[in-house]
Amino acid sequence: MKHLPVLSRELIEGLAIFPGGLYLDGTVGFGGHTQLILGAAPNVKVVAIDQDEQALAYCQTFLASYSSQLQFWHGNLADYHPPNLQFNGIIADLGVSSVQLDTPERGFSFRYPANLDMRMNQQQPLTAAEIVNHWEEVKLANIFYTYGEERLSRRIARKIVESRPFETTTELAEAIAHCVPRKYRYGRIHPATRVFQALRIEVNHELAALETFLENAPKWLKPGGRVGIISFHSLEDRLVKHALRGSSVLQVLTKKPIQPQDNEVAVNPRARSAKLRLAEKLS
Repeated sequence: MKHLPVLSRELIEGLAIFPGGLYLDGTVGFGGHTQLILGAAPNVKVVAIDQDEQALAYCQTFLASYSSQLQFWHGNLADYHPPNLQFNGIIADLGVSSVQLDTPERGFSFRYPANLDMRMNQQQPLTAAEIVNHWEEVKLANIFYTYGEERLSRRIARKIVESRPFETTTELAEAIAHCVPRKYRYGRIHPATRVFQALRIEVNHELAALETFLENAPKWLKPGGRVGIISFHSLEDRLVKHALRGSSVLQVLTKKPIQPQDNEVAVNPRARSAKLRLAEKLS
């Protein structure tokens, strides 16, 4: 599995990792950032969280040489409650990983025909198929507008309701492409991109989980401990920005978000929309 952690140098520098420190990776994914944290100083320990069992199973093998310094927890970062632990640093790399996007059967991407799934935690009952095929038109339009910032949300929702049921990602993407104006159809991004983002956010309750995590994270930090959060779209970044600025116990370290250098984007085009914000807990 090939997964390139984004903004890794900037994140590791920003965390100011020191020997014997305890760190929390709220979205360990396929282990890239956790590996760098563990390797940044001697005797570092990490609690690694993810709701994707496939990711955790991969990490247990990938990070086997660090097993004595690692503790895994399966679940949503919003549901985690550390048992009397205080961390020297907390990170979260939000959104969907390259591996998830490149695994057709997960249904996150319309580049391959696959079931409309999109669940990060495959134990949960709600799937994208349930939403697309059974939810009412007004509710669909609201999701597409709110979570996808899709201007043509009503038109697309109407088309979906008229054309359903849909079985695969590609069927849905084609229906969306055929109901939008021609100039929109051949624009910079595929016309289904925002709808797929919105569905994924809704299926996984991503923004609600992020809000809960942002509320909890400062309480879990030791004085002088740092939090670093990487977001990939404006909805996430807005929540992160306001939560860090609005906290009475945090000092923001990034007036503007840190974005990838051109050389990183050249190697990993998916990094181009990433934004890193850092804050430190006041002593």
